Order: sequence, then C-alpha cells, then structure tokens
Amino acid sequence: MYQVIARKYRPQSFSDVVNQEHVKTTLQNAIAQNRIAHGYIFSGQRGTGKTTVARILARCLNCVKGPTDQPCGVCSSCIEIAAGNAVDVIEIDAASNRGINEMRELRENVRYQPARDRYKIFIVDEAHQITSEAFNALLKTIEEPPAWVIFVLCTTEAHKIPATIASRCQHFSFRSVDFEEVVARMDWICHQEGIEADAEVLAVLAQAGEGSVRDSLSALDQAIACCGAKLDAVEVRALLGAFSLDALEQVTQALTDSNSGRMLEVVDQLERNGHNLQHFSRELARYFRNILVAKISGKDTRLIAASPRERERLERIAASFSEEDLTRYLQLSLELFTDLQASLQPRFHLEIGLVRMVQAGRMTSIEEALAGLESGRAGEGAKGRGAEMRDGGTGRTGDAEKPAPRPQPPVASVPSSAPKRPSPFELDRMKKAGSREPQSVGATALAPSPAPEPMGQIHWRERLHAALIELNMPFTADAIQHSEIRENGAELHFTTPPQFGLSMNAGDLTKAIREVTERQFKIKITVGEVAAVENPAAAPQAVHAEVEQQALANPEVKRFLEVFGGEVRTVRNLKE
Repeated sequence: MYQVIARKYRPQSFSDVVNQEHVKTTLQNAIAQNRIAHGYIFSGQRGTGKTTVARILARCLNCVKGPTDQPCGVCSSCIEIAAGNAVDVIEIDAASNRGINEMRELRENVRYQPARDRYKIFIVDEAHQITSEAFNALLKTIEEPPAWVIFVLCTTEAHKIPATIASRCQHFSFRSVDFEEVVARMDWICHQEGIEADAEVLAVLAQAGEGSVRDSLSALDQAIACCGAKLDAVEVRALLGAFSLDALEQVTQALTDSNSGRMLEVVDQLERNGHNLQHFSRELARYFRNILVAKISGKDTRLIAASPRERERLERIAASFSEEDLTRYLQLSLELFTDLQASLQPRFHLEIGLVRMVQAGRMTSIEEALAGLESGRAGEGAKGRGAEMRDGGTGRTGDAEKPAPRPQPPVASVPSSAPKRPSPFELDRMKKAGSREPQSVGATALAPSPAPEPMGQIHWRERLHAALIELNMPFTADAIQHSEIRENGAELHFTTPPQFGLSMNAGDLTKAIREVTERQFKIKITVGEVAAVENPAAAPQAVHAEVEQQALANPEVKRFLEVFGGEVRTVRNLKE
C-alpha cells in the first residue's frame, strides 16, 4: 500500500528533524544527564515536528539500549513506537477526547505500571481543545504522576493551556522552518524518489507550506501525482492555485503606467479563469511585501521566501518605486484582503481596491503642494497644480510618470525683489514680546534703524495683559486693563480701582514682567481712584483688525486661496 511522503520520510531520530535545534539540544542533554521531566508542552504551528519529536523522545526513553539520545531503531519498542502501535506509548487525540470522562479514564490508566517498556508515555495531540473541567480533573495527576509516567502535550495554541497546567510542565516552542531548509529537505526527498524538480518548483512548494514541512511535503506529493517524475513550475502553480510573478507583475505595470483600465482587465482575467479573488488579494499583499523588502534589503536577503531568480526579478521591479510608494501599496492591499473576507461582491471590492492603488500613485502630498506654492511665489515660473490630500502624508517620489493635472487659473508670480512682510502670527508674537513691528525686507535695506521707542503707559498695559493671559491669570489681566501704570526708574507703580484690588498680586505681576522684559523692577501697588483710561476692549479689537488685514494681504495666503479656493472666515491667534 502506498505511503505518503510526509509519513514515509518522517524523522526517526533527533538528527533527522529539520530545524528546532533549541528543542533537540535540550532534550538530548536532559536524557544524557538523566534529568527527564514528567510533563512537557510542545507548541508551535502545524507541521513543525511536535508530534514527531514526542515520538522520538518516547523511542529514546524506551529503547532497550536507553535511555539514550540515539535509539537503535531495531528493537521491538523502537519499531512499535515508529508504527504508532506501542502498548506503553498512548497517543490521544484531544479533539475527540476532550471531556472530563475521558480525562478520568486517563487518570485511572496512569496508576498501572508499563506492560513492557521503561516508561508509560501519554502523547496528547491538540491539547488546547481539552475542556477546563477536564484539565482540572487531570491537574493533580500531571503535578505528581507516578515515576513511570510522562506526559507530552502538543498544541498549536499554547495560550489556551491553563496556567495551572503550564506551570507544571516544561514548555518548548517550535519555530516555523526556514524557507531554505524546507527547499533543501524536499530536494533531498526528490533525489531519493527519482523526481526531477528545479529550484523554481521547489520554491513554489515551499511557499505553499508557509514554514510547515508537512504541508510542503503534502504539496510535493500532490505535484508528483499531477506531473509525474518531472515537475513543471507552471503546472504546479496551476495545481496549487498559486500566482506567478508574471501575473502579479501586471498590477505593478498598471501602477507604473497609471492605467486604471488595465487593473479592470486583470480582475476580469482572474474571474474568467476561475481564480479565487480572495487568494489573489492575499498573494498580492505578499507580493508587495516582497518588493518592499527587496527595495530595502536587496536581493540577497533571507527575508524573501523565493528562488534566487525570483529575488533578482523582484529587485528589478522594486527599482521603479520608492519605499513610500510600496509602503502605501502594501497597506492598501492588506486593507483590500480584509474587505474581501466578508464581501458579498468580491469582484467589485477587488476592482475598486486596485483602482484606488492607481489613484494613490497620482496623489501629491500637501508638503509637495506647499513647496510648489513657495517656488511659484519666488518667481521660478512654476504653475499651480491641484493637490489631493491623502492619509499618510508622504509624497510619491518614484519614477512612474504621472498624468497631467487638471488646469488651474494662472497666478502671477511675485518678483524676488518685492518686500517680504512678516506673517500675522509673527506680528502677534512680536507685539507680545515687546518689539516693534518690523519693516519689510526692502524697506529695511533702505531706511536706517529707528531708535527704540520708550515704554509708555499704554505699552506696559498691553504687554502685561498679553503675558497674564498666556499665564492663565485672566482676573489679574482684567485688573491691569483698568489700572494706571507708571515706570519710575527701577520701580513700577500700579494704581488700581478698589473693585480690582483683590486681583492684584505682586507675585503674579512679577511673573508677567519676566515674560515682557529681562529688567528687574520693584513693584508698588496702590488701591485708589484712577484717572479715566482708554477703553480696554478698543486696543485688542484694533490689533485683531490689523492682524486680520495683514493676514489676508500676505502673498502666501493669496496664493493658497487662488490655487485651492475657499475663503478665510477668521484669523485666530493659536497661542490664545
């Protein structure tokens, strides 16, 4: 009777196991030192050797020459364990024996000594499916079993094993097998079976396993049944439903050409050939990920699960895009794959998803748009173009040619010799800092610097009011606006109406003065009648009107309004 390759070439000793060096070394040392635990947990993805290593451990412990890390393989114990019918090595499928009654039966069985071998070993596969009640029934037995009992719990979901069980066992985490090791293992098996398979075929089969040796060998068995003694990459891909680089490269070519129609043709071709659209979106995400890795790390990286020829091709494709482009396309393809999982119209979702990728390639970041505004304002002759905002904020910098943007109204460039006015926010900051409004660049070059204006009463009031607002002292700021302030050398004399006397505090005023000037002042506060002061609301309103007028007259604001449209409804100081 025919035996499948995965069973025929199942490892029979630790040296035959692919990868998992950390597990093999620890178990071999434990056997050599006679430090064998009574409970083990083997966890990891499917097909990485958990049950196989459990059987090898059983052979090492029950071999007639054992315990040894090199079982003889010819004694009755070794032969029966390899065949799966040893009387003292009990394999339990927890998927169908998960209840409390089965665990009670197992607990009763533990009490009896081995019929022939040295140890009675219980290998529990898919252990995470055991119910909580069944685990509780087994808890005491796993904690203190008889000297002749060893438990090996194999699971693909270690987090579902109760902590009370895991704390009583030694845990070994099995890793997914490296791509190159899976390829090497299948190449050796093909030589043993007389099968002709090139590197590309083996790469396709290894990719199908996704780190699982058993899955890759099952795919190899299926390919041999389809193609015979000589495996062809095209036929193997068609058999496994995989997509070649030629099929996936149609998407990147459409992105390079910014051709949305070509994307729709790709989807139509997939639909006509009966391909699974969800599987295509998954492979597309893997394809963009490999291109991105090739762009970052080069073709010689081990991070890409592909043959050397495919890696070189991926590197050539990556040269046409920037990292920002590929990152964006990978994100969009992952979102597309997620959408297709629950879609009732997968074709529609795939079409709109691929068209979105083309549109994403045409987008220009807001940074590039503003840079275009600056170059146009400086008189470099650049004409305004529309900018589409997108999430992510990074601009497209690849070599792909973009379609011409829709025409925009011409904007007159500003000569480089035109005076440059400060922005309204700079004006407001300078008013609070106590400096005069600066002259334009052109005027500064022609006129001499004026002498500093002395600090008058009105200037002290405005500056201290602004400083107190920034310090979140609104009551003191209100009192300042109704007070009379006189500077007498190193002394500031505040005369405040009686109704504002409680709001005037020397410590708060000292903090505000430090925000205005570095000079040291002695503060004197007098509560009494104050001569009529200017309307405190008039000055801020005048300042706001002036700032708003200057903001609307700013060349950059004018340029932005002409290109993007809209209107400025209000000018707000971000510090207030």
